[in-house]
Amino acid sequence: MQINMTSIWQQVLALDARYNTYRAPNNPQFRTLYIRRRSQLLRENAKQGYSPAARKQYLRLRNQLLTQRYGVSLDQSSLRSRSMGARSNSRVTLETSDSFENRIALADSKKLPRRTSMATDEVVPTRLAEASRAMGGDTSISENYAFTGVHHIFDQHKDAVTAVRFANNDKSLLACCSLDGKLSICQLTPPPASVLYILEGHKAGITAFEWSLSNDLILSCSLDATVRLWDAALGRCIRVVEDPLAASVQCCAFQPLNNNMVVVGNSKGMVQVLNVSTGIYLKGGSSKTSGSVLSIVFDSSGQLLWAGDDRGYIVSYLFDLHSGRLTKGKKILVSENNAITCLSARNWASREARDPSLLANCAADAVLLFSIIRKDGTLELKRKFPVKHRSQLAMIRSSFCPIMSFRQGACIVTGSEDTCVYFFDLERENKPCVNKLQGHSATVIDVCFNYDESLLASSDASGMVIIWKREQR
Repeated sequence: MQINMTSIWQQVLALDARYNTYRAPNNPQFRTLYIRRRSQLLRENAKQGYSPAARKQYLRLRNQLLTQRYGVSLDQSSLRSRSMGARSNSRVTLETSDSFENRIALADSKKLPRRTSMATDEVVPTRLAEASRAMGGDTSISENYAFTGVHHIFDQHKDAVTAVRFANNDKSLLACCSLDGKLSICQLTPPPASVLYILEGHKAGITAFEWSLSNDLILSCSLDATVRLWDAALGRCIRVVEDPLAASVQCCAFQPLNNNMVVVGNSKGMVQVLNVSTGIYLKGGSSKTSGSVLSIVFDSSGQLLWAGDDRGYIVSYLFDLHSGRLTKGKKILVSENNAITCLSARNWASREARDPSLLANCAADAVLLFSIIRKDGTLELKRKFPVKHRSQLAMIRSSFCPIMSFRQGACIVTGSEDTCVYFFDLERENKPCVNKLQGHSATVIDVCFNYDESLLASSDASGMVIIWKREQR
């Protein structure tokens, strides 16, 4: 019952957010202040115990009043019909290959059955592993991801926020980049939340960025055909490297085991390895794909790399840790001419889904989960989750939940064109959506957890970043 009541208040906040562009159009600071105050009041009123029927009636009346006040109807049904438009079927074609054989069963000191990940030889606990279950709170997936309150709202960017990332193993340090050409570093705790730095220097929109492993550096790439390296502690740029083809740089990633090396992908289909210490692109460290490279990701070993392009292909590469040389592995067609806008890799998804996994957002209304079934990066489609994602220009991203491997089930979170944030249980066959957050007024582009999952950040196409906090139990 409490979840239903909370859901209605989220719908009220989402309704206010959708009308916010009509509210004081020449005063964006007031609009943000208004949404923050509305969020606070809704949170306080949720504790009063009003009946669900009364809340639903309030939502209906609120919608009618706002429609009359601004002379336009922006309820969920009209938004949905307007954003979806005409639909066409998309075919998914995948290369097939044999899965790993001779999987090994081990036992821990208490003789509890355990399993190993073939990619890293990690020991993966089973459902009998009480210690790991306790780390996850020993609660259901729906309870784990009941993000109901708004911790803070940022609006320092004047265009779409294309990426948002918490620092590694840090609860409160957050960065986000925008098509306004700026990158900001924010501090969430102790309160009040604040913007520490606004990093300026790119001459066009920033498409992606990454924290270094130790959080001392930030790598950013831009439509201005450059890659920049920033000192995160001082908030200043320490290196600028131009793309050798003068092409816009769409994505970037640090090499997990050697942060002196980074990989970038550009609009001319090139995947390139760059030594950021010297500013030199490495010989043998480049490869051409079939289309504009929109997303790249390493596995945790740093020896496998995948790149997704705007023509619907995912290509795997073997990465030589010593020389930085790239060797092309497998190429699969996911959905013809439908952009692959995000890739995420995970060694193992859960105790019962031990295969290494790759998550991909595709502009064919889908988030796709692949099993990595060979050491050359060959993929096998495992699950498909529906989200609103049709525009080839909407760079929607998703993420594995950080500590899902210690819980019953496994979860991912994704943005969507319908202005909502969705949580999907990877192991639930029927009705896999376990939560939906409403509060944005534009396409939700990126989502990111801090490492202990106490906070979730989501960014949208209007420049707003919402920090959600998990419900306390």
